[in-house]
Amino acid sequence: MTVPDVTVELTGHVAVVEIHRPPNNFFDTALIKGIADAYERLDDDIECRAIVLCAEGKHFCAGADFSRTATERPAPRDLYKQAIRLFRSRKPVVAAVHGSAIGGGLGLALSADFRVAAPSSKFAANFSRLGFHPGFGLTATLPRVVGEQKALEWMLTGERFGGEIGYAAGLFDELAADGEVRPAAVRFAERIAAAAPLALNSIRATMRAGLAEAVAAATARELEEQTRLQATAGFREGIAAAAQRREPVFTGEPPTAPVPKPPRAQVTREDLERFGDEDAMRHASNDAWLRDQAPPHHGQ
Repeated sequence: MTVPDVTVELTGHVAVVEIHRPPNNFFDTALIKGIADAYERLDDDIECRAIVLCAEGKHFCAGADFSRTATERPAPRDLYKQAIRLFRSRKPVVAAVHGSAIGGGLGLALSADFRVAAPSSKFAANFSRLGFHPGFGLTATLPRVVGEQKALEWMLTGERFGGEIGYAAGLFDELAADGEVRPAAVRFAERIAAAAPLALNSIRATMRAGLAEAVAAATARELEEQTRLQATAGFREGIAAAAQRREPVFTGEPPTAPVPKPPRAQVTREDLERFGDEDAMRHASNDAWLRDQAPPHHGQ
């Protein structure tokens, strides 16, 4: 029998929502929708007071599968629409992060209220190493958890870190022994579920007020930048290097050429407002600039 991508098992007052795409648990729009659908059903189940998000296989979630072609990968706009639903759920969520949480997989882990990991767990906001911009709302969620400086360091370097560093930075709320991450996450959720259910929902709603809206705004900006950077040589090199398991060699080429400024004969009121009086006139009188002007360059 085929196992669904997402299953739900309620024991007592704790529901275990499990991802079944081993070994790496790469996500797509359908998988994130499946998790969001499960959360919404549990929101309406009065027996459920807390949720554990976990995964079958070697890794919690390795994000999107960039070994697939662009047409095979999930459309970011649809993916992020489903991701935002995770932040609108009403029940507390504890993520059991075994193995690795990479890229968007780290974003999925950060959709939870708490994260339990092991010393052997690995995580990375590796987008910059792919010549890409972070997504899945990471630019909103990661600084909220570990602070602006640490989030900026992790996103700019794209480096991979272990569970102990994540725990020290506050990314992980508990560090369990290797092989004990899921049981530890269930025990964590059971501690929460022992409290009054209406109080749980009320406190959580107060503490997470505005988070879904912040993630929606962040993903809109992230999508814009991801779309722009996907057309660059940096992105192509990053993806190629990852596929070939080598270090990327980035050239530092700009994604687009500067916007050319018009000569005098074409200066309009709109030009003056856009460039400023002196700047527009200086370029308008520059005959050499006009003669040498090349056609606009539209990407690498």
